[in-house]
Amino acid sequence: MPEALKHLIGAGTARDTADALARAWEPFDRAGFLADILPVIDGLELLQRGQCIADALRRHLPDDFAAAAKILHACLPSQERAALSGWALLSFNQYIATHGGGHLETALDLLKALTPHFTGEFGIRPFIAREQDRALALISGWVTDPDHHVRRLASEGTRPRLPWAMRLPALVRDPSPILPILEALVDDQEDYVRRSVANSLNDIAKDHPDLVADFVERHIAGASKDRLWLLRHASRTLIKKGHGKALANFGYEPLQDVTAMLELRQDGVAFPGELGFRIELENTGASMRTVLLDYAIHHQKKDGSLTPKVFKGNTLTLAPGQTATIDKRHALRPITTRVYHSGRHRLEILLNGMSVATSDFQLDLSPGEAT
Repeated sequence: MPEALKHLIGAGTARDTADALARAWEPFDRAGFLADILPVIDGLELLQRGQCIADALRRHLPDDFAAAAKILHACLPSQERAALSGWALLSFNQYIATHGGGHLETALDLLKALTPHFTGEFGIRPFIAREQDRALALISGWVTDPDHHVRRLASEGTRPRLPWAMRLPALVRDPSPILPILEALVDDQEDYVRRSVANSLNDIAKDHPDLVADFVERHIAGASKDRLWLLRHASRTLIKKGHGKALANFGYEPLQDVTAMLELRQDGVAFPGELGFRIELENTGASMRTVLLDYAIHHQKKDGSLTPKVFKGNTLTLAPGQTATIDKRHALRPITTRVYHSGRHRLEILLNGMSVATSDFQLDLSPGEAT
């Protein structure tokens, strides 16, 4: 998590929270609340800062969760008042997730009210993990809510592999309980919601590729421009991996009659540097062909083995007998998500997800070696 993000929550957030609580509940001990937070919060990371405030909420709000929920609800913005919003509400998520057990409906109602002002996607996940059937029954009712933030919470909060949030192992194993939610939102009027649906389907595709390919097949006939974008975005991992049905859903059939020749501009690359290459394609068949051209760099690992990373290339159409030449350059530079090693690497050309040509090259990191 980038260092600067932790400053989204700090001493000012704690004071704003204390002020809102004091307005909402007269007995609130503002001084004691801040004394629990201010001496330590600057030394914490982002999520720890939110949890620090959430822990103070637990100590200074009523023990009865239903009573505490009413106070927190009164701290949210309304037509009559401006109040807490944005990252200040992360601690509310954390408090509700930790202390709302046994109060499912009250907790979810509060998260539903909170989500237009920040998001409740972190808070609802422990309830899904503990009481999946009951929680999803309530969340499913949100798909027709007039507030698009609430509709998005129904899809985003139930994502099996939501980044930064706890994973939902039961939904990773069997995502079928959330498919009705995604079905109901596939044509939502808000791009914000449709993008969440696509990301959830892409999560599911990592564990259940055929299920998502089937979902796309059922919904692609007569799809609007917006739905077609959603289905393509949902299929992005499958298309990168060359999943046959996912490619066929978008018209990318196997290309036995399209040939490819690969030429490297150099045999080796001094790091940091660029690998230049040329691809020559020819449609030797009698029919027009749609070609999705991607390429993979197989990076050498510490143990000498190779692991591929697919990069998006071009989409083009070739008439019978037509040829096309594509020149590309791939940068090999330091990035935080990869460690490079000197030695043999491989370039692989993919047409409609199928490997059609490969060529090896050397990467030289000397004198520093791995970076």
